[in-house]
Amino acid sequence: VASNNRMLTTIGYQLKGKITYALEGSIFTAGALVQWLRDQMQIISDASEIEALAKSVENNGGITFVPALSGLGAPYWDPEATGTIIGITRGTQKGHIARAALESIALRTRDIIVEMEKDAATSFKSLKVDGGASNNNLLMQIQADLLTTKVIRPQITETTALGAAFFAGLAVGFWKNIE
Repeated sequence: VASNNRMLTTIGYQLKGKITYALEGSIFTAGALVQWLRDQMQIISDASEIEALAKSVENNGGITFVPALSGLGAPYWDPEATGTIIGITRGTQKGHIARAALESIALRTRDIIVEMEKDAATSFKSLKVDGGASNNNLLMQIQADLLTTKVIRPQITETTALGAAFFAGLAVGFWKNIE
């Protein structure tokens, strides 16, 4: 699978000697942005607090956050890019920064989706999400609004670990087939 839009080709999985490829868009700083707000900026004490803090304000208060804390990944691929917060005024509250941070994660994801849709020559009907950030209802709503599509969250949000367990079960014969 080759991308014409600066995505990565990766192995999705290999089963019975057949390799299935996928496109991947790397966002260097997404969940780590929330960790940075917790650990370095100390505006929250637990990652789960970001949603309530972001909901404490009606909007981002004019704040724009570029989450390039370790460069920018796809489709820009600029390892020298640095993070930026603009629009700060005397009225800026922690909630505005939290909301802008969540918006920045959703916007970076949108960057990837737009390029993948070009590679696939189709519009995605939905976005399936997983991982810790997918538990954040506000972030998922912002994502759905930006993409104007459904965002589907599984019952078990740690699906990467679940998938690895399923493939391990196939490898040792616990399950006889992928079904």
